[in-house]
Amino acid sequence: MAARRLTGLLKTLGPIISPTKCSARSLNTLVSEHTVKWMQDISKKSPMELINEVPPIKVEGRIVACEGDSDPALGHPIEFICLDLKDPAVCKYCGLRYVQDHHH
Repeated sequence: MAARRLTGLLKTLGPIISPTKCSARSLNTLVSEHTVKWMQDISKKSPMELINEVPPIKVEGRIVACEGDSDPALGHPIEFICLDLKDPAVCKYCGLRYVQDHHH
């Protein structure tokens, strides 16, 4: 089964790697080089850093329904989040933070 998947992957990577010279070792080398290159690029922010830049969303009620996005194709399963605590509540799927807006 793994050999079949490897063969399929090698066909996909055909323009990148010559199938006649390809082996599991050369594929591992390609993946390792890509990973090292990606890890060295510190100019980009991680997804967690980007989501933490979004300020907590103020909600009037005690419970909020988070879907991740207004478009269901881009969102996540609905999660109902209780906002009884003073600290912002975090959605377990997308990381958005919600806080109850008290009108004082």
